[in-house]
Amino acid sequence: MAASRFYVTCALLLIGVVLLGQQGIEGAVACPQYCLEVDYVTCPSSGSEKLPARCNCCLAPKGCTLHLSDGTQQTCS
Repeated sequence: MAASRFYVTCALLLIGVVLLGQQGIEGAVACPQYCLEVDYVTCPSSGSEKLPARCNCCLAPKGCTLHLSDGTQQTCS
């Protein structure tokens, strides 16, 4: 009798861990492993101040703009 309660408790804990783990995966975002040639970054919160370069939008705050060395810009959404 005690052994069956133990197994039921373990099974419920295992199911709970699996369900909690699945919820954590949904919020995860994959970050690309490449670097753009960024000269500097500007963000609305810092005005026109030139911030240090970031490799790509995954590493820069949302709403900021990456200013690339070829003169183009990439806005991070």
